[in-house]
Amino acid sequence: MNAGKYGKIAYDGLITNNATFKLVLGTCATLGMSTSAVNSFGMGLSVTVVLLLSNVIISLLRKVIPNTVRIPAFIVIIATMVTLLRMVLEKYIPDLYDAMGVFLPLIVVNCVILGRAEAFASKNPVLDSAVDGVATGLGLTFALTVIGIIREFLGSGSFFGMQVMDFRIGFFTNAAGAFFVYGICIALFVLITNQVDKARRARHARMLRVPSHDEPLPSPDAPDAAAAANTTDGEVK
Repeated sequence: MNAGKYGKIAYDGLITNNATFKLVLGTCATLGMSTSAVNSFGMGLSVTVVLLLSNVIISLLRKVIPNTVRIPAFIVIIATMVTLLRMVLEKYIPDLYDAMGVFLPLIVVNCVILGRAEAFASKNPVLDSAVDGVATGLGLTFALTVIGIIREFLGSGSFFGMQVMDFRIGFFTNAAGAFFVYGICIALFVLITNQVDKARRARHARMLRVPSHDEPLPSPDAPDAAAAANTTDGEVK
């Protein structure tokens, strides 16, 4: 039972409510940090860490924080987590710290994190909130990395910093290219997930033996077989 519940929470964060491709949240960081796969991956993991820690702390304090000041309290908690993350990155991964630039402190006001705090962590137990934070963060990381790979490969001819070809299209390194790739990825993601959901519903309908649209339903004027059988039995008796 718990496994099914956590699986649904994870699936919602990764696919159904994917923050980047379905809800279109955190667009600033998505467009600004997706110039390369490494930067996109680093940004996604950073947001995942903040999501996990802030969700856990907010869930622990959900019955303590007054409802009237919950939003400012959430922002203070998120800002504390981001500050700790900045200190760690500056100390141990300075290259990523420099690459993220202004987008690192802007994680504080990332609507993905504040949205999950308000919609989920403040209303659910700690473990559920932790699973939601990790799943939402990994969904965001996946989306950012996909966009970063496409833009880096087409715009710079490289893959995770390794040069693989000399051909490059400068359009994909600027803002217009970022919007173009983002829109194409959203369209493909929605198309694929809709097809998967449709196939799953059709399979579930077959398991329940629900008539398909091609099979005509019984006519309401047709005589009831059971009643006819009972009548026949009565006449025989």
